[in-house]
Amino acid sequence: MKRLVFLLFLFFTFRQTINAQSDEKIILQILDDQTKFWNEGNLDKFVRGYWRNDSLMFIGQSGITYGYQNTLNNYKKNYSDTAKMGKLAFEIIKVQMLSSEYYFVVGKWFLKRSVGDLKGHYTLLFRKINNEWVIVADHSS
Repeated sequence: MKRLVFLLFLFFTFRQTINAQSDEKIILQILDDQTKFWNEGNLDKFVRGYWRNDSLMFIGQSGITYGYQNTLNNYKKNYSDTAKMGKLAFEIIKVQMLSSEYYFVVGKWFLKRSVGDLKGHYTLLFRKINNEWVIVADHSS
């Protein structure tokens, strides 16, 4: 009986580790996709990584913006052409699983632009909603 309990413990521990690695890989792919879409000049595809909900929270230089559409509108207003968008690169500092439903990501962003380079840091809260990982909160500075 002890052997069975031990084997079940090992099985579920191993399974949880595999799931966490898979989830982290998916989250990193979302960030890679965002970089790709930004660098293609496609903001509509860039924001696909965000939660399509009015409760999405984006915190930036101008304060807090709520909602997917409002966030997209702000991106389009502030980065209205490819010169303003430049080329985006991310540097991941930390990816931390908070629970099976939440991940916390910290990183740096860099914009190489002809109109002047920009850089800063970000913290992202990812949540698994309807079996899909999405950014529910973004604090970029």
